[in-house]
Amino acid sequence: MESRNYTQIARFVLLGFSDDPDLQPLLFGIFLSMYLATVLGNMLIILATVSDSRLHTPMYFFLSNLSFVDISFTSTTVPNMLMNIQTQSKVMTYEGCITQVYFFVLLVMLDIFLLTVMSYDRYVAICHPLHYRVIMNPQLCVLLVLACWILSVLNALLHSLMVLRLTFCTGLEIPHFFCELNQIVHSACSDTFHNDVVTYVSTVLLGGGPLAGILHSYFKIVSSIHAISSAQGRYKAFSTCASHLSVVSLFYGTSLGVYLSSAVAQNSYSTATASVMYSVVTPMLNPFIYSLRNKDIKNGLKILFKSATRRQSVDTPTCQINALCAVSGTFRSTSLLKHKPARSSEMNESPDNLKPVFKVFEQFKEGKNKQISETFTQMFIKSKQLHNPFNNKIN
Repeated sequence: MESRNYTQIARFVLLGFSDDPDLQPLLFGIFLSMYLATVLGNMLIILATVSDSRLHTPMYFFLSNLSFVDISFTSTTVPNMLMNIQTQSKVMTYEGCITQVYFFVLLVMLDIFLLTVMSYDRYVAICHPLHYRVIMNPQLCVLLVLACWILSVLNALLHSLMVLRLTFCTGLEIPHFFCELNQIVHSACSDTFHNDVVTYVSTVLLGGGPLAGILHSYFKIVSSIHAISSAQGRYKAFSTCASHLSVVSLFYGTSLGVYLSSAVAQNSYSTATASVMYSVVTPMLNPFIYSLRNKDIKNGLKILFKSATRRQSVDTPTCQINALCAVSGTFRSTSLLKHKPARSSEMNESPDNLKPVFKVFEQFKEGKNKQISETFTQMFIKSKQLHNPFNNKIN
């Protein structure tokens, strides 16, 4: 009987997409661009939801949680892949691989549960609009998100513990760009029957159950929309859930496509390429789908950009004025505009950290910095009005 080398290995080798060294810079640039776009787009959604009080509704509360999960989802796999391409090392430790499996399964299930909760929110908003605020109260929204986290954590913990009981052969190579659960399980040298049973049961219950809930919600939504008499009313009702329906179709379509293609075709490299669609492309497209098809998000982003621009324009001259006042030692409205500019010798003899301040002060006296000059003039006029006893008597 042939003996086989069984051991609890210390590392995995992630083969990635290609061994061609000429393609590595291209792959690095593509995935870095997609990762930055994902983080920036979802972060803008979160900031717009927080900054605009009109977006403090259950729908956008769930959307901001979905954006956070999408950022974490891509951060679980893409940075490690970029580091492997940059360092030309495909080795990943056993502990790191198990940790990646845990967080990947956790965040995938969170995505599914949040999409299901968002479909229920749209069902209540369209089918029971008069009771929407009573049903979708803040306490229920928090409890729904908390339940999503608890179920996802328990499911990911179960799969991780099932992987820990497996033994692997030495020199294990995984034809993927991250430690995907199915690839890890079927690369083991020990019996994987119990792992397969747990995977199938959890897929049916935690994958098929939410999908059935989403389909039931949209069946009720379509029935309610069909009962609306006016075409404008039907369009307005459907537009409130069009973005969510697009995200659900994209996520479930790519996920089912990956696993159906992997069951038919035995090429692992094609499976790794197809899995990019739901693990990288879908989180990147979600912010664009919600921002392009949603006027509320557009308005929230406009308010966010305007407030940021306004804050920057106000803070900059204020800091410069405070620095100038600290250097001059006084801020008397009667002597400010008569103060002589700082001499070059004084500027040269002053400490290095105060030289830029003297320079700005000299530009102000010579009229070169118009923004600070106008600000000082307005402050001088206001101060003169406040301290004029004649004006106080008239008022």
